[in-house]
Amino acid sequence: MNGVGSRFIVCDGAELARLWARIGASESEELTWVPREDESRARPPGFRVLQGGATAQAIRRLDPKGDDEFALISDDGPFVRAAVAAVSDAAPDAPVLVMSDRLTDEDLPEHPCLRHTGLRTQIRDDVDHEFAHLGNLRRVVRLQALFEARDRVGIMLQPDPDPDGIAAGLALRAVLGRKAPTAPLISFGEITRPENQAMVLALDINVRTVTPKELDEFDGLALVDVQPNVFGESPPARVLSVEAVIDHHPERGGYDAVLKDIRSSYGATATILTEYIRAAGIELTPRLSTALLYGIKSDTRLLGRDASAADMQAFGFAHSTHSPALLRRIERPALPWDGLRALGRALAHTRVDEGIHLLVLGRVREDVIAQVAELGLQAEGAEWAIAAGAVGRNLVFSVRNTGHVRAAGEVVRAVVESIGGGGGGGGHRSMAKGIIPLRVIRETCGRADRHTIHQALFDAFVRAINEQV
Repeated sequence: MNGVGSRFIVCDGAELARLWARIGASESEELTWVPREDESRARPPGFRVLQGGATAQAIRRLDPKGDDEFALISDDGPFVRAAVAAVSDAAPDAPVLVMSDRLTDEDLPEHPCLRHTGLRTQIRDDVDHEFAHLGNLRRVVRLQALFEARDRVGIMLQPDPDPDGIAAGLALRAVLGRKAPTAPLISFGEITRPENQAMVLALDINVRTVTPKELDEFDGLALVDVQPNVFGESPPARVLSVEAVIDHHPERGGYDAVLKDIRSSYGATATILTEYIRAAGIELTPRLSTALLYGIKSDTRLLGRDASAADMQAFGFAHSTHSPALLRRIERPALPWDGLRALGRALAHTRVDEGIHLLVLGRVREDVIAQVAELGLQAEGAEWAIAAGAVGRNLVFSVRNTGHVRAAGEVVRAVVESIGGGGGGGGHRSMAKGIIPLRVIRETCGRADRHTIHQALFDAFVRAINEQV
């Protein structure tokens, strides 16, 4: 789904061809024009005549490939209808962008992948945006065709789904034109963080926890905001052969998917799905737009972490129809009393040293650890915030940073390894999570009380952060 081909520009007459030349043609565009009877036949700069006019035979001579696109530039209804029919005949899978200031949608023929926009007010950036929308529309058409005949489609999220994945999954369901019974959101793990629980409660979203065996219920499976490597060293066979993968994390191998759309330059998977929604002209309800807005906001830390121009545009698009009341309900989750008490004890002895704000909480619920890490980054002088607590037989720690230092995921992996291994960790540039068995800390440090844990983590983080990349 990520292929980029040529753009064939077909202009109806020399006047429109010269207008296109003034807009500025890109290197990937092949410029053609169809001379009109009532105009000079002088060749516009950079253009060649489409021999035979806008016919299927003439389009075939252009030798279009599978990922090529067409733009038809005309204000004449009969010309556009004939040209769309010719493209459909010669290149059935090619998307078509019609640019006209006079034609309406009613003047255009039926086509599974056609977009209509204006012409004379466009600048080069506008044109590129329209082609980007066209590319997303083609992805939507392919996804819809892939899942159309499937009875039940599982939309698989990562274990302990986060707002980005939940929002993207909800949006994919809308793109496929389905409801929860035939396209449920599923995960191998429950939602644990309070703000994520608040999100699904406020927006009435159900994420079903499934076992690998239960995947047999689905004759279609889409992985959203996740790839199979997240499911461990030996993922279930079903997730290694899926229909679609849509994700913004770096691409991993070792699995098969009919369709892939992986954009690691994006800060959120919800941005990709927002572009799908926009390109397909699907109505954004307040519930869906609030989910997408919060998904983008949370995964980019309000457009401040790894956010691209696409994230900003998607955020703005979703913002116009979101519900502020629903967003407030999501963003203000309750911190449990035992978490508040643990935070109070940790704050009584805390300080920021070498830009690191480290809080050791004792035995707490795991969701509290992430919340405290978020709060810890607000301390004056803190570039890194680490909150650690005992959960079962493990020490779990959440990490946040300002986004302008070493990647949190890399640092956490180095910390786990330096303390003795036996655990795991990783994450994004400015947020990550690590787990170390308490047994390993006792074996390495002699004991596992708060002071020892604090000193061991602090020393390990100082080494990892200052390590030359």
